[in-house]
Amino acid sequence: MPEGDAVRRTARSLDRGLQRRVLTRTDFRVPQLATVDLAGLEHRGTRSRGKHILTRIGDLTLHTHLKMEGTWRVIASGTRWPRPAHLARVVLATDHLTAVGFQLGLVELWPTAEEDERLAHLGPDLLGPDWDLDEALRRLRADPTRPLFDTLRDQRNLAGIGTIYAAETAFLSGVHPLAPLDTVRDLPRMIERTRQMLDQEWSRSRRLWVYGRARQPCRRCGTTVQVAKVGPPGQERPAYWCPSCQPEQTAR
Repeated sequence: MPEGDAVRRTARSLDRGLQRRVLTRTDFRVPQLATVDLAGLEHRGTRSRGKHILTRIGDLTLHTHLKMEGTWRVIASGTRWPRPAHLARVVLATDHLTAVGFQLGLVELWPTAEEDERLAHLGPDLLGPDWDLDEALRRLRADPTRPLFDTLRDQRNLAGIGTIYAAETAFLSGVHPLAPLDTVRDLPRMIERTRQMLDQEWSRSRRLWVYGRARQPCRRCGTTVQVAKVGPPGQERPAYWCPSCQPEQTAR
């Protein structure tokens, strides 16, 4: 599932592509919106909130979530789509560019005035202009014995962080991913480091330390990287760690 930095990049691409122009055609290929036509309305901007993409059209907000397989592509109008048409869920066309959402995990249409209410469950957005470290810490510390990996990934605590950055954050902090949150010595510093990693799009610009490197040598010490599925049943995700750099005695 794309993380906050990738979702922000997608939102920026949509914002640049649609350029606050009037839509000439829309096509919603999901049952609940199949009869909706927003042609003639103006694109008023697209932004991200954690892993959620909010595209404002007229006085409505198109809410989309990529989930595991979704993607948005912006192409010149009239050109061949980069993916098969049967995978398309949303089409937003202007006079010069077309935005196509393929395999989107969630497609909803809300009154823009309801955005804040509908996303109120999300924690502070690590990449948002209204980032609030104190509120993030309050939410994280509400369950101090919960495993660090689960706590970081919970969007109710922090909006935008997923399995990649949860693993990399734990490694850089020298904490086992299954250790309880209250074993972290300097939680504010850890969270600020995570925010910087996301803002710098660490997963694209640098080699990852442990994520995706199961049974490979740790880049720091050479110890074999381990992996385990962590999380509630049906929502398990792979947690990677180095047994030497993140000693197991920090996990209860």
